[in-house]
Amino acid sequence: MIPGLDGIRAIAFLLVFAVHTDYLNFGWVGVQLFFVLSGFLITGILLDMKEYLSPKEYYKKFYGRRVLRIFPLYYFYLALITGISVWLKSIPWRPVKMQFFQHQVVYAALYLYDFFYASLKFEHTPLLEHFWSLSVEEQFYIIWPLLILLVPKKHLKTLFVGAILSGLLFRILYTVVYKISPISFFRPQMAQALYALPFTHLDAFAFGAYITRFKFSQPKKQLIVLFFLLPIIGFGAHYLSVGSLGIISGLGYPFSMPKGMQYIWGYSVLNYFFALFIYAVVHEKLWVNFLEHPWLKYLGKISYGLYVYHFAIIWIVWRLRDYLTLTEPQFKFLIAFISFFLTIAVASASYRWIEKPILSLKGRFFQVKSRKPETFIGKAKEN
Repeated sequence: MIPGLDGIRAIAFLLVFAVHTDYLNFGWVGVQLFFVLSGFLITGILLDMKEYLSPKEYYKKFYGRRVLRIFPLYYFYLALITGISVWLKSIPWRPVKMQFFQHQVVYAALYLYDFFYASLKFEHTPLLEHFWSLSVEEQFYIIWPLLILLVPKKHLKTLFVGAILSGLLFRILYTVVYKISPISFFRPQMAQALYALPFTHLDAFAFGAYITRFKFSQPKKQLIVLFFLLPIIGFGAHYLSVGSLGIISGLGYPFSMPKGMQYIWGYSVLNYFFALFIYAVVHEKLWVNFLEHPWLKYLGKISYGLYVYHFAIIWIVWRLRDYLTLTEPQFKFLIAFISFFLTIAVASASYRWIEKPILSLKGRFFQVKSRKPETFIGKAKEN
């Protein structure tokens, strides 16, 4: 494992947790960081396997390992919450919320929840709605391995740059079509519908793919400059659009970025920033000592479970509001505190008893050559 990557996973989860506990509106970008990181890791694995495996073994080992990594926890959660929702609905306790979940769970089971999330039929349910991003990831796993297998090594840069531009182009075309005639299937709030669609995030995965083989020039300098420019650009665009800075904790990039046409260009800026961040960690060893802190490494190791369980746990713990009389700041802190450690406990148990035993089968049935960081770095080419 390349040093620092578990820490990056932990940061991505902490950002998502912060937005779902109403502490940081900007936290939604943790999903973008997950997407860029997935593009980086999956592309590296695919390119390495392509070098020494036949097409049959390439697909067998890739999908075998993905199934063992993703499906057990994913479907365990869906089955668990389905059973709980049936019981709670029969009591009855929050029957409307339970009904929303039961109606929507089939889309999650088929990995089509991103399209449902973007549709007019969508109803908010914290038991499930964060699963849209897992559907996007799974759809990426379907298309990307074929492209990596078919495209010759000498044309990889063309593939990656083309995919980056395709994400931007899709957002432009969707906007044009919507302005001419809103698509009746999707939500009327264009930015929210666009946010959930897989094509919107092509550039996130492609930026991650790009840094598996090609370099950024002066990555540290670029990263520092963008770190300060990002909120300036974001707040500036928001102010020019509506005459205010908007939600301060959104740092100029509120959820789904509905103002100033950020839903077109904002994703490109954020995804590029996260690609720079990952590149600087891998190549320049930037902040590796911090990212390798045992707590961050552990959170990164169980980050899949943390992501799957956290929203439901937050929602359930939030029901304490019915029984406690506290000020809003006190209650908000209490909910975040309890939810955070309860999520860690549940995800740890899940990793120990569900994920880890099944993950051990990857080496037995679908073993691949280990990927060495120094080999990865040596393969990178100057941009």
